[in-house]
Amino acid sequence: MTVNKRPIKKIACVGEVMLELVTGANGAATLGVAGDTYNTAVYLARALRGSDISVSYVTALGTDPYSEQILIEIRNHGLKTDCIERREDAIPGLYAITTDDQGERSFSYWRSASAARTLFSAPCKIDLARLDEFDLILLSGISMAILPQDIREQLMAWLDKFKAEGGTFVYDSNHRPRLWENAAEARRINDAMWARADIALPSVDDEMELYGDTTAKDVVTRLRALGCKQGALKRGSEGPLGLSNSTELAALPAVKKVIDSTAAGDSFNAGFLAATALGKTEDEAMLAGHQLAAKVITMRGAIIPE
Repeated sequence: MTVNKRPIKKIACVGEVMLELVTGANGAATLGVAGDTYNTAVYLARALRGSDISVSYVTALGTDPYSEQILIEIRNHGLKTDCIERREDAIPGLYAITTDDQGERSFSYWRSASAARTLFSAPCKIDLARLDEFDLILLSGISMAILPQDIREQLMAWLDKFKAEGGTFVYDSNHRPRLWENAAEARRINDAMWARADIALPSVDDEMELYGDTTAKDVVTRLRALGCKQGALKRGSEGPLGLSNSTELAALPAVKKVIDSTAAGDSFNAGFLAATALGKTEDEAMLAGHQLAAKVITMRGAIIPE
């Protein structure tokens, strides 16, 4: 049975926001705030500024000074924070970015005690029922991987109810092998999430790594078999491939030099979802996503200045 989706007026991005350590060209490091779904939330809030659509971030933080710094940063970006859990016995995660001469990045993580791993776990003030108020929910593979298995199952059951009541669910696998117990569990959860996704925003490299697909066409075929009918397959400089009709965009903006590819996919997601929420077509949404990502990768760090 087809469910009529309600208008998108309230968006929630769910996951982990971390301290980001970025080393500059002179060797000096700066401390920022970032995380995959958080990056998307920031760029979404920017793209939707002036509209009647709000963006909230849903996570868990500690009560330490760094958590306070993160909370201030979230608010400064115009995101709503009333669905952020606070844990007295936990702290934020930390990651460091290094980039090569081509702008490709690698990460080192310190996140085993991250407060975000306790999201939706009892005792909590922010439970899954608090998400009922939203019209669109964004989750990623990182959001799922950091949660205990019982919370993953509860979240998927809640998503079924949310979708049945007209909510829109968006998923990006954003595969990080070290976060999962094993590849089999990663595939099981991702299969279940793709099957539920109203809008799918996969990256071709992630999907090939996890599933062994050899071409973008193989990825699209597998995702469509799971039920993904709307969204885009991100392919970097090749441009996105539409999931509804395999559309490829022409005359994409060229990037002269990639400085830092951090948040390329996250910013694409934001551009795509902002355009979608504003009633644009899939092709228009793909172009908006690609243009935003093309701008983001010309500067260092996940969140670039406006």
